[in-house]
Amino acid sequence: MILSNVQPKHIRYIKLGDGGRWAQHALSEGVLSFGYQTIPHEMCERKDWDGVRNLLSDRKSSGAQTAGVTEVKSFYELGEDCLWITFADGHLWWAFAHPKVQWTGDDTGDEPSRKRMTLDGWHKTDVLGKPLRVAALSSKLTKVASFRATICKVAEEDYLLRHINGIEEPIVARANEARKAMIVVAVEMIQGLHWADFETLTDLIFARSGWQRSTRVGENLTDFDILMEQPTTGEIAFVQVKSEAGQATVDDYLGRFHRGDYDRFFFVCHMPQGKLKLPNEPRLHLFEGERLADAAVKNGLFDWLIERSG
Repeated sequence: MILSNVQPKHIRYIKLGDGGRWAQHALSEGVLSFGYQTIPHEMCERKDWDGVRNLLSDRKSSGAQTAGVTEVKSFYELGEDCLWITFADGHLWWAFAHPKVQWTGDDTGDEPSRKRMTLDGWHKTDVLGKPLRVAALSSKLTKVASFRATICKVAEEDYLLRHINGIEEPIVARANEARKAMIVVAVEMIQGLHWADFETLTDLIFARSGWQRSTRVGENLTDFDILMEQPTTGEIAFVQVKSEAGQATVDDYLGRFHRGDYDRFFFVCHMPQGKLKLPNEPRLHLFEGERLADAAVKNGLFDWLIERSG
């Protein structure tokens, strides 16, 4: 489902209970959860913020009292145009909420003492449906989760809204364009390699990806050029390297792979003759053209290609 662009008037981070103890309930029920059980609901509804401050007089400083009043006031006064965010289960979640605050009176268990219903639930994807994984977000945004209190402003509003609206970061867009240009050049450099250098490139790509050779590159073997082992998983890979190959050659070596006792099949081609393809299976891999160039760049071999092309 594609959502409309998110353009809030206000943005707030909310911690869904100490240690996130209300997170699962809040996310599944589609509510904003908030505590402060000792603060009467009626006092907040009539906006008696001086009264709330008096009830927080046991706090260590006037600044801590002000912070508490600000949190409660934000929960009660920010309307449907406020974007609320939180972090849970490895994702950034966001929602808008109805202004009415519901009082439950108990925040000792899974239920908070007060809550607000979200307009259409919590979302953990951007407006285009792409997951908002915490691991893919900058610490300049996710550091807000370390805020000790319950509600606070978000410093990186523009960054947050770009990610929620599925807009690529400007510097990332520039980097991707530069990388695309590198891939185009890498394809040309690979196609210009001598056959011996191409074999070496293939060996380097696998070695830097964690594979260890069980045979020498170019060794005179009946069915394959290289046998590789992945030490971490124990997988054995059947690797065939060809200077030129058409689909018939690919199919021939795929048959040899299926007749043997191997975990993965890699077909690496220097100059493919026509469009090559393999069945859509996770353990079958075809490396030629842009995919081969991408593997070389990812494994830090762009400078190596420049040296061999000079």
